[in-house]
Amino acid sequence: MTGASSGVGLAAATAFARGGARVVLVGRDPGRLDAAVDQVRATGGPAPDSFRADFARLAEVRALASYLLDRYPTIDVLANNAGGIVSSYARTVDGFEMTIQTNHLAPFLLTNLLRDRLRGGRVVNTASDAHRRGLVDPDDLVGGAGRYDRWSAYGASKGANILFAAEAGRRWPDVLSTSYHPGVVRTRFGSDSPLLAAFYRVAPFLTTPEGGADTMVWLATAPAADIAQGGYYVKRRPRRPAPKVADPQFAARLWEASAKAVGL
Repeated sequence: MTGASSGVGLAAATAFARGGARVVLVGRDPGRLDAAVDQVRATGGPAPDSFRADFARLAEVRALASYLLDRYPTIDVLANNAGGIVSSYARTVDGFEMTIQTNHLAPFLLTNLLRDRLRGGRVVNTASDAHRRGLVDPDDLVGGAGRYDRWSAYGASKGANILFAAEAGRRWPDVLSTSYHPGVVRTRFGSDSPLLAAFYRVAPFLTTPEGGADTMVWLATAPAADIAQGGYYVKRRPRRPAPKVADPQFAARLWEASAKAVGL
């Protein structure tokens, strides 16, 4: 479970552990990660494992993959949940726009590195209906400050999650791959923007983390026959994403561009 330190990721990790799964929690902040491990351990389920990784650094994604490959002969579910929104343009040490790397390129790399251990298993990608607010450009994963808009960048990255899940479903028939929209959830989302962070803490209509995690947990545990390979889900129901994000040729183009970008 990436992005497991709080919010939807922690709620889902707790639910999985309560159901008897051994969970590996992945997070960026050591203190929050340790607290999350304690919370999951308190369920009384199998002892959780953890690994600290910052997805703004692809070297740390590779280190995470090595750790998991060394310790787990099979992985039943990979929950690609880490991600966020950045208020102003930033470029990672790897040279990519921050949002597209942390929300798409990093989980794309991690999933590909773990691909053999996932045979017969599942990959669940946390996307968003915000994908309708932007479109990823496979030919430009770097971007620039002059044309940056945080919601467009976030929407593009969430569309990339949906495209990745659909294309993985076509390329890897032995791995059940899906994406989903968790709703507008009360979390630490947008923590680098005081106004946005305040909204996601106090707005009265927000979904709880447990409610946001419900579809993820269902996609990870429901009978495979009930789930469409490569599908995008909202409240446990399949939903057709924006037209370009539903285009298999565009998905294949993004896959090839992403593979080249991360050195696969």
